[in-house]
Amino acid sequence: MGWPTHSVALFQNRGFSCRSIQTVRSPATPYPQSLPLIVDKPRPSFYYFLQVPRTSALNSLSDGGSILFTNNATATEVHLSTQPKPTQSPPLPHRRGVVRNATMEEIEAEKSLIEDDAKGRMEKTIDTMRANFNSVRTGRANPSMLDKIEVEYYGTPVSLKSIAQISTPDASSLLVQPYDKSSLKAIEKAIVSSNLGLTPNNDGEVIRMSIPQLTSERRKELSKMVAKLAEEGKVALRNIRRDALKAYEKLEKEKKLSEDNVKDLSSDLQKLTDEYMKKIDNIFKQKEKWCADGLTCLSGVAEGLTTPYAYV
Repeated sequence: MGWPTHSVALFQNRGFSCRSIQTVRSPATPYPQSLPLIVDKPRPSFYYFLQVPRTSALNSLSDGGSILFTNNATATEVHLSTQPKPTQSPPLPHRRGVVRNATMEEIEAEKSLIEDDAKGRMEKTIDTMRANFNSVRTGRANPSMLDKIEVEYYGTPVSLKSIAQISTPDASSLLVQPYDKSSLKAIEKAIVSSNLGLTPNNDGEVIRMSIPQLTSERRKELSKMVAKLAEEGKVALRNIRRDALKAYEKLEKEKKLSEDNVKDLSSDLQKLTDEYMKKIDNIFKQKEKWCADGLTCLSGVAEGLTTPYAYV
C-alpha cells in the first residue's frame, strides 16, 4: 500500500520558535521519503514528518504545539514550540454606560494640547493689538504709524514698509524713501487715502511729512479708535476661550474626560483668559499716556473696557 499523496513537514529552528509548513507530494511508495522543506534562511535542528491522508481531518498535534488541517490536507494554522504557548488573558467584559475617568497623565496631556493652542492664539491676538495701537498717531513721529498703509505697486497691493525705508529725522517728522522711485506717486496717494491725517510732500526723491500736534477734537476721535481696537482684542480672546471649551466638551462626549475633568480644565482656561484680558488693559493704559496736555479725552473709554471676564 502506497503512502498518502499529501504529507506535511513541520520545521523547527534551534533556540527560538518558528512557524512554517509546506505541503509536499511524493510518488506512490511503501515508505515515506524525507523530502526537503524550503524556508527563508533556515537553521534546522530537526524535522518532523507527518503523513496526512487526503480525507483526514487532523485537529491537533500535542508534540510541542498544535496544527489544524482542512480535509484536503492544506494547513490553516500551525503552532510549534518547545515552550508552552502563553495563555492570553480573556478580554475585560464590555460594560455599557460606564465612563472611565481619565488618568492624571491623560488629563495633563489633553490639557496641554488644548491650552497650548489657546495660549498661542491669545499671544497672537496681543501682538496684533499692539501693532494696531502703534498705528494710531499720538502726536509724536513713529515709523510704525505707517505699518497699516498698503500701496498699489504694479497692480498688487503691498505694505508700504516692504517697498520703502521709513525713518524719523526728528520727533515731529517722517521720511519715506522708496527703493523704486517710480512708486512715489502711488505711495503719496496711499498716504493721503489713509485715515492718519497726514499731508505728504513729494519732492521727486523722497516723501516728507510733518506730524502736527493733535487737536482736542482729533484726540477724541483717536480715543474712540483705541477703545474699539481694545474691545476687538477682547472679543478675539472670548472666541478663543469658546473654541477651547468646545474642544473640552468634545472630549467629554468621546468618554475621554469626565464632567469633573472638564470643569477643572475650564477653570484653568478662565484663569488664562483673565491673564490675557489684563494684558489688553495694561497695553491700553500705556496708550493713555499720549494725553500729555491733561485732556480727559479717554474718559468713557476705560468704561468700555471693564467688561466682566466671566463669559458664556
